[in-house]
Amino acid sequence: MRKFLVVLDESPECQNAMRFAAMRASRTNGGVVVLSIIPPDAIQHGIGVAELMRQEAEDRITSQYQIFARWMRDSQGVEPELVIREGDPAAQLLDQITSDPEIGVLVLGASSGKDGPGPLVSRLLRDVSGLPCPVTLIPGDLSRDRLEAIS
Repeated sequence: MRKFLVVLDESPECQNAMRFAAMRASRTNGGVVVLSIIPPDAIQHGIGVAELMRQEAEDRITSQYQIFARWMRDSQGVEPELVIREGDPAAQLLDQITSDPEIGVLVLGASSGKDGPGPLVSRLLRDVSGLPCPVTLIPGDLSRDRLEAIS
């Protein structure tokens, strides 16, 4: 089964990327892998503190994931898979793609703001030819109607 890999973060454009991945998976009998990455600077190291911060980050991710997962199941008939990784976002994203041979498309939300598409998108686009799968960029300000029409 071909899977769509989508990144779950706290950016506004994440919502459109999630929707697109679920709609495409539903229409093509594929799956969705939702990847959330805890960056190294989000975890302070110290006795007991790092584990507590890691658990809080995982709880926040799981809570946010449940909202998207419920929508994917109820409206698209897709059962997503959650993967939580810790480390450099770009490196963890590439590791996830290479560790799961069923991932066929990477779906990323792109910010429409004046600061560019976002740090992860900007970093990956610098070496797009080295990616092992196609990338679909979803504009963060794309309307729901347009999103449904193109998926």
